[in-house]
Amino acid sequence: MDDTIGAPSTKVEMTNPKLRTHLHEYGHRRRTDGPYADHLEVDALVVGGGFAGVFMFWSLRKEGLKTVIYEAGTDLAGAMVDSEVPEYQLSIPEVIKAHNWPNNYPNYHDLRDYFDTCDRVLDIKSQTAFESVVVDAQFNTEEGRWHVKTADGRTAKAKYLVICAGFAAKRYVPDWPGIDNFKGVIHHSSFWPDEEIPVEGKKCAVIGTGATGVQITQAWGPKAGHLKVFQRTPNLTVPMRQRDLTVEEQEIAKKWYPELLHLREHCFGGFLYTFSEKNTFDDTPEEREKFYEKLWQDGGFRYWLGNYKDYLFDEKANQEAYNFWAKKQRARINDPKKKDILAPLEKPHFWGIKRPCLEYGYLEQFNRPNVDVVDIKNNAIVSFDETGINLEDGTHHDFDVICIATGFDVVTGGMTAMGLRSIGGETLDDQWKKAAYTYLGTTVAGYPNMFHLYGPQGPTLLSNGPTTIEVQGRWIRDVIKYCERNGIKYINPTDEASKAWKKRINDLSNASLFPTTKSTYMGGSKPDKAFEQTNYAGGLHNYGEEIRKVLPSFDGFHVVKVAA
Repeated sequence: MDDTIGAPSTKVEMTNPKLRTHLHEYGHRRRTDGPYADHLEVDALVVGGGFAGVFMFWSLRKEGLKTVIYEAGTDLAGAMVDSEVPEYQLSIPEVIKAHNWPNNYPNYHDLRDYFDTCDRVLDIKSQTAFESVVVDAQFNTEEGRWHVKTADGRTAKAKYLVICAGFAAKRYVPDWPGIDNFKGVIHHSSFWPDEEIPVEGKKCAVIGTGATGVQITQAWGPKAGHLKVFQRTPNLTVPMRQRDLTVEEQEIAKKWYPELLHLREHCFGGFLYTFSEKNTFDDTPEEREKFYEKLWQDGGFRYWLGNYKDYLFDEKANQEAYNFWAKKQRARINDPKKKDILAPLEKPHFWGIKRPCLEYGYLEQFNRPNVDVVDIKNNAIVSFDETGINLEDGTHHDFDVICIATGFDVVTGGMTAMGLRSIGGETLDDQWKKAAYTYLGTTVAGYPNMFHLYGPQGPTLLSNGPTTIEVQGRWIRDVIKYCERNGIKYINPTDEASKAWKKRINDLSNASLFPTTKSTYMGGSKPDKAFEQTNYAGGLHNYGEEIRKVLPSFDGFHVVKVAA
C-alpha cells in the first residue's frame, strides 16, 4: 500500500483542543442551490457517497427517479482497500471502459481517482451535497415521504431513503479521562487531517491494531522518531501481494470482466475464489502444507476465504490453519518478546473468525529499533494527560503525536447515528441497543421505504464490498421499480418476518466458530453493544437467492397502495 493514513473524508485542524468524534460536528452548508437547497423534494435520497451511494444513484436515476446524494465528507468517499482489482470495483460498463488502476490494491488516492472517473462519466457530484450529515429522519405515512434533516438545519423530503453509510461510518473512541488535556496532535484515524502531519523525529503512538492501525504502523515505522503501538489483541494478518498494473494488461483483460464480475457473485465472499471442496483432514500433513503455502503465496484473502471448507466450523481444523499462520509470521519477527506478543504460539481466538487485515511489511516494522509494541491486554490505558498516556500499572508514555485507531461502531453504528425514527417515534439507536433486527439485511420494520446496503444482517464483513452492494442494490432497485409501476405508496417489513430473519442470521452463525469471541462480526469492540451476529454467514450467492425469493409477492412486507 502507501503512506496514506486513512480515508480523510473530513478536513480538520492540525491542532484541536477537543477531539471530535461525531460526524455532525463537521456538517456544513456549501451552497443554497441544487442538492444543497433547503426544503428539497426528490424521489430518492441516497445517504453516503461511496461505492453503494454511487451504484444506487446511477441505478435509480436510470429508472427515471429524481435522486440526490447526501455525503458527510468533502468528496465522494472511499476507504483504503483490502480487496483486489478487478473484483474491487463496480460493474458499470461506462466506468470500466474509462478507468484503469495503478496496482491491484488501490490506495486512498487511487480510489479518489476512481470516483473522479465515476463522476466524469456518470455526472454524480452535481447532484451530491457534500458535508451533509443526516441527524434526523422519519417517515410520514400520510404523505408517503421521508422527512430528513441535516446537521446544518436543512430539510428534505423523499419517497425512498437509501442508506449507503457502510459498515464503518460511526467512529468509536473509548471514554478515556483527560483525553482533551493532551497538548500534542491527536486524532481518530478516520478523522485524520488532509494535511500531512510530520512524524520525523517525533514520539508517536498508535492505539489499536485493526486494519487502520496496521496501515499507520507501516507508514510511520520508517519515518517516526519513535513509535509505540498499543495492542490489546494480535492482528492475524495475511500477505497482500501488491503489484503494479499496466494499462495494456488491463485493457486486454477487460473483455473478460463481465464474466469475472458475474463469477464473483457465485463465490462465498464475493471474490474470484471460494472455499476448497475438501475438508482439512482429507489431505495428508504434506498435502495440507503444500495447499496452505499456495494460498499464502497467492496472497490476499485466499488464506481466509479460499481455505479448507471446514476450518471455520471445526476446532481441530482451525488449529491447523492457525499453526501454519503462526509459523509463517513468527519467522518474520526478530525479538522473542515481540514475537510472542504479535504472533503468539497460543492463538488469541480461532483463526478467521475476525476479518484478517492485509499487510505488506507490518511485522517487519517491529524489527526497527525505533518501533515497539506495548501489550495492553492486561494493562489497559486508564487516562491521558498533557504529555501522553497512562497505563493501569502506573507507567506513563510521553508522545507528540497520537493516532487513535480503535475502530468503529461497526455495521450498525452508521445507521444508529443518523437520528432515524420509526413511524412509532422510537429511535433506531434505542431499538437496536439490545439487538438489531432487519428484514433481509436491506430493510427495517417500522421504517417504510427505507433500504440499506452493506450494513446489518447482509453478507457485509464476510464479503467484498462492491459485490454485496450490487447484489443488494439491484434488489432495492427492482423493489422500487415495482412500487413505482404498481401504485404502491410504501412497503414496511413485518415484525414477524424480521424475527424470522434474525433467527436465520443466528442459525447460520451458531453453526460456525464465529460466536466464540467478541469481534466485528459479533457486535464489535464497543463494550456496551449487544453480543450478536450482524452478518449473513451463509455466503453471498445463497444470500442473493434468499432475498430474491420474496419478489414479486413481497413476502414479509406490509404493502400500502396509493389511494384511488
